[in-house]
Amino acid sequence: MNASPLALTLTKKTHSCVRIEKEGRVLVIDPGGFSEDDAAIGADVLLVTHEHPDHFNEARLRAGLETNPAAEIWTLRSVAEQLSAAFPGRVHTVGDGDAFSAAGFDVTVHGELHAVIHPDIPRITNVGFLVDGSVFHPGDALTVPGRSVDTLLLPVMAPWNKISEVIDYVREVEPRRAIDVHDALLTDLARPIYDNQIGALGGADHGRLAPGGTTEL
Repeated sequence: MNASPLALTLTKKTHSCVRIEKEGRVLVIDPGGFSEDDAAIGADVLLVTHEHPDHFNEARLRAGLETNPAAEIWTLRSVAEQLSAAFPGRVHTVGDGDAFSAAGFDVTVHGELHAVIHPDIPRITNVGFLVDGSVFHPGDALTVPGRSVDTLLLPVMAPWNKISEVIDYVREVEPRRAIDVHDALLTDLARPIYDNQIGALGGADHGRLAPGGTTEL
């Protein structure tokens, strides 16, 4: 008989940063410039989806790596090149289709490009991370990972999306539930509209957490 998967605890940080814990081990995704100063502190595993400053903040990552000498980063080349010299052997470059295990977490990598902001703005690289086959963070793209997802971290409001695309993305991924990320620019006036429309039309349980809010997955 197979053992049940270990429970994950998700803590929402500001904007697109999340903290995932399992048996005392900590994985943090996208501790960017909008997230808390200590967003990367205590992390065993750090994942960065792309180089935009609301997802990648060098000072926050350095603080996490310096506080925990065993901590390591997995990210795409554009970010890795900015950190690898200072932390030799601890910064790993990954891309679409890669898989790795770190501190007890199993991670697969999905996607290649950031969503289109405007045709005149060159697209940069972007990867999404699926953690323990359960929680998917797509970064700044509407990447469909091609496998079942229990919890989709949903980039709910950005300069590169609109609510109809967000709803259709939930429908295409078909998660059991969607939890909002990429929401620092969403005003309190707009939140009920997004909650109602995504919840009614997305086809999945939809929720959001305030920064610091926690849920068991």
